Amino acid sequence: MRLFHYHLVTSKVRDVEARYIAKLGFELVARYGRIGDEQSSYEAGVPWEELDRLGFRLRLSELQRGAVNVVVQPGQWELPRVDHLGFALDDDEFIEVIERANRLELRVQEYPGRRTFVATGAGYRVEIHPPRDWIDELLGASEEMRLAGLRLRSEDPGAQAGALAQLLDLIVHDNNVQVGDAFVRFDEGGPPGRPQLDGELFA
Repeated sequence: MRLFHYHLVTSKVRDVEARYIAKLGFELVARYGRIGDEQSSYEAGVPWEELDRLGFRLRLSELQRGAVNVVVQPGQWELPRVDHLGFALDDDEFIEVIERANRLELRVQEYPGRRTFVATGAGYRVEIHPPRDWIDELLGASEEMRLAGLRLRSEDPGAQAGALAQLLDLIVHDNNVQVGDAFVRFDEGGPPGRPQLDGELFA
């Protein structure tokens, strides 16, 4: 089981995107959105000024470095909040998580061949993937960089850490959930609902 992805929501998309590119060395995979009624996407090299001129309305911006994938989506919060965390599982782990979600009566959204989301009931979702070629290729870049940990601020750290641990059948200690060689830690002082990103650890 590997933590490799997180999806942020913020009103400062351009600033957050610039942080990942300029300060953390991420590459822009693409910006996805619409021009009028047509869906559009633009890879790195097309500046925001050009997109503004075209009337481009951003839906999300995808960034990547090594074995880490980050998506930033426009939303109402200035400080980024986490919509979901993404995990790569083996076939058995994937089946077990789905069965556990059903037993816990959690909402499961399946997009066959693409992605599966589970609502934790604690303000954020979990995205789970069985083995896929593109994930294997992404995780193969872990020698360059991998996600070693996330620190999130929460109004109820115990509930949010417990929900993740229960769904993935992991141990939680002091609101810290160890996922393979990475951790997800929930600290106090955050907002209600979606947890707020407080920091990342890369290795």
